[in-house]
Amino acid sequence: MTSQIVTAAILAIGDELLSGRTKDKNIGHLADLLLLSGIDLKEVRIVADEEDAIVEALNALRARFTYVFTSGGIGPTHDDITADAISKAFGLPCEHDQAAMAQLAAMYERRGMEFTDARQRMARMPRGARHIANPVSTAPGFIVENVYVMAGVPQVFQAMVDNILPELATGAKMLTRALPCPYGEGDIGTLLGAIQKAHPDTSIGSYPRYDGQRFSTELVVRARDASALDAAAEAVMAMIRDLDGARATGHPGPEA
Repeated sequence: MTSQIVTAAILAIGDELLSGRTKDKNIGHLADLLLLSGIDLKEVRIVADEEDAIVEALNALRARFTYVFTSGGIGPTHDDITADAISKAFGLPCEHDQAAMAQLAAMYERRGMEFTDARQRMARMPRGARHIANPVSTAPGFIVENVYVMAGVPQVFQAMVDNILPELATGAKMLTRALPCPYGEGDIGTLLGAIQKAHPDTSIGSYPRYDGQRFSTELVVRARDASALDAAAEAVMAMIRDLDGARATGHPGPEA
């Protein structure tokens, strides 16, 4: 484990995501794996199949974060323009990669299918890009500097992610502790804010619950240092004990 902070962003590409025709499954999958790897996911963007929008978003994200992961838009159809947009963002020619062409040609030959111009589009990438292996359907993703470009189909995306994770730099992993709290956010908001201010090396999340009769809250303390986590968690538990005492004396405060 290292003490460095490694950051990431996800850029999901596709009109179908914005229209709601396709429900994204890739963002949550990758977010879970990044958390386990000690990589902080800082931003997620969804953009249309528009070259300028992809270029603008990619250039903003790749300058700010250690890694950018994209999904979608590297298939065989006319609106699969991600390879062109990535090439434009880096100022590189977009061309048919010869190794990818050979892999795809061999795969279609084995299947007895014609390697059409449309299918050849899946071999296009910025000049000099490294491949991301695709054990599901052969057509590779690709890597340019800190940008990892992957398919939008969840099964293929997940297989590609499995292949890139071992090469990523990882940071100090985030430790978490969940603390059930029988009080609503209205009871604890001010008190919790004071605890957060007193423990700046932690992040304290508040997630309200309602069971049909009363409010409660799940409090999640996060930190990279175990002692910082312990100190903040103890402060939260002390707050709950104090509220329990106030309720026992007949001063329960607000319910929500």
